[in-house]
Amino acid sequence: MIITYYGGQATKLQTGDTIIATNPVSKDSKSKIKPSKFGANVVLVSAHHPDYNGIDTVTYGDKEPFVISGPGEYEKEDIFFIGGLANTHIDGVEYINTIYSFVFDDIKIAFLGNMDSREISADTREKLGDADVVFVSLENISASDAYKLASSFTPSLIIPMEYDNETLEKFLKEAGSDVKSIDKLTIKKKDLIGKDGVPVVLSY
Repeated sequence: MIITYYGGQATKLQTGDTIIATNPVSKDSKSKIKPSKFGANVVLVSAHHPDYNGIDTVTYGDKEPFVISGPGEYEKEDIFFIGGLANTHIDGVEYINTIYSFVFDDIKIAFLGNMDSREISADTREKLGDADVVFVSLENISASDAYKLASSFTPSLIIPMEYDNETLEKFLKEAGSDVKSIDKLTIKKKDLIGKDGVPVVLSY
């Protein structure tokens, strides 16, 4: 699997010809993040907010993605997706935030979306289970709570999103690690052996 980060919560996960996009920035977003331009097979949208619902930006040529945009169970490209319900606040407004769990290239992913608390309902937590790799935003939650939330999934790797220098420094301090950022991450299941909550910082 190759993981590329585009800023915000926009990522591309690719194995072979299959591409999963997460929370692409829309053209209506007021953020400084530039919308990504690639075709995806599947797009996950955690919250119906302009910073995260740019479905048209991952529609390219004849490639129109299968859209997953809320809690439930879905199957596409032989991949089974679980969306767990959580609530959050963005710019003072309450939103439904969907946490996604799925296995891609034999690696279990948890994509947490925009959480403003490390609290997850028992029902959602049971549905999601643990994960090998967790994507966690630092935008709307303290670095300490973000790390504790991500760690609760007992992952091998934790990938922070929506960070600036200050929040990233605090997050890495919580993790007890000082890693350098990389352009993209290429991993296989065997690469996760022996790793316990190791942060991976992807630049954009």
